[in-house]
Amino acid sequence: MMRTRPLKVALLGCGVVGSEVARIMTTHADDLAARIGAPVELAGVAVRRPSRVREGIDPELVTTDATALVKRGDIDVVVEVIGGIEPARTLITTAFEHGASVVSANKALLAQDGAALHAVAEEQGRDLYYEAAVAGAIPLIRPLRESLAGDKVNRVLGIVNGTTNFILDKMDSTGAGYQEALDEATALGYAEADPTADVEGFDAAAKAAILAGIAFHTRVRLDDVYREGMTEVTAADFVSARRMGCTIKLLAICERAADGASVTARVHPAMIPLDHPLASVRGAYNAVFVEAEAAGQLMFYGPGAGGSPTASAVLGDLVAVCRNLVGGATGPGDSAYAQLPVSPMGEVVTRYHISLDVADKPGVLAQVATVFAEHGVSIDTVRQQGRQDGNGEASLVVVTHRASDASLSGVVEALRGLDTVRGVASIMRVEGE
Repeated sequence: MMRTRPLKVALLGCGVVGSEVARIMTTHADDLAARIGAPVELAGVAVRRPSRVREGIDPELVTTDATALVKRGDIDVVVEVIGGIEPARTLITTAFEHGASVVSANKALLAQDGAALHAVAEEQGRDLYYEAAVAGAIPLIRPLRESLAGDKVNRVLGIVNGTTNFILDKMDSTGAGYQEALDEATALGYAEADPTADVEGFDAAAKAAILAGIAFHTRVRLDDVYREGMTEVTAADFVSARRMGCTIKLLAICERAADGASVTARVHPAMIPLDHPLASVRGAYNAVFVEAEAAGQLMFYGPGAGGSPTASAVLGDLVAVCRNLVGGATGPGDSAYAQLPVSPMGEVVTRYHISLDVADKPGVLAQVATVFAEHGVSIDTVRQQGRQDGNGEASLVVVTHRASDASLSGVVEALRGLDTVRGVASIMRVEGE
């Protein structure tokens, strides 16, 4: 039997995502009620600019006083899509304290203060759901929290930012430089006027912190995630990648150590083999590759941003939270029982592709190889090519076997001290093998 009293929903933010959430709630009200077992009612919408016309939303529901809205006491669920740290953090905490569960798409806040928010939610007996915070419409957080709850996840490797994937894909497919590809992404609306959060890896790092925490049952904060942007990637790097049978992606990588005693979380550009599933992810799409002990290798793929995809994830969480309310239960909360330490980047072991500008004369390769050997870094392949410009320089590309980041840093410092090495053109990790 369907419950007759509607569940009341407060919406914080009514931009691209919020307006789409409101639209779906209205146009699919009957279906949502049937799936939940009770009708849902949009009870209020908090915005900054109330004079703006919002099609399909009753102006009587619009308010600029978000605090008063979440304090009303009759609100069952608060949907937060305003982003940022404050006032979102205070509003979510206040919502819990006044009896509401929360659905959020706020990756930055959850990466920074997810543990504290979960603690308040548990104390108040309320739900905190945030599928839309990572990878847009792609169901990812719920499979990690629920479907794989009985398994042991060892690695999460993914493309979690559509803007950077569009730019790198354009550089790969057309030979464009970074700035040219960024300009096209901006013109098409994939990149913001200020693309820093995307291209410098901040957005992906927040998502990596959330994914690592869920996958490894360990609290991982944004500060724990190593971050390196992709603004220094060049067309020449793609030429080198193709010679190795690779392409370049900005990856979020969360790994459990081989001995299971620690975890790492990092975001950086990397070469990835063309036969790896992530290599074929094009345009502004996202994809996440999960490696679990029993389930094996799983890949989640789809649109990672945009109003409709993100709203789809928000509505999925809203239905789940409302079902819990109807059933008198709460869903899975914070699972950080493992409390594994997060290892620094210096301990991460991977392969490296190093491109050097060197003097074009005998003995240089031997000098370079000696430096690698002295630091315990084994070389896999070497490629040296003289230049036709007559300046006496050559290009030397070294691909290593697996080595720690700290060891490689020692190699690079020593190489820069050689008078035959004119410069380090690029250093890139090789992943996915």
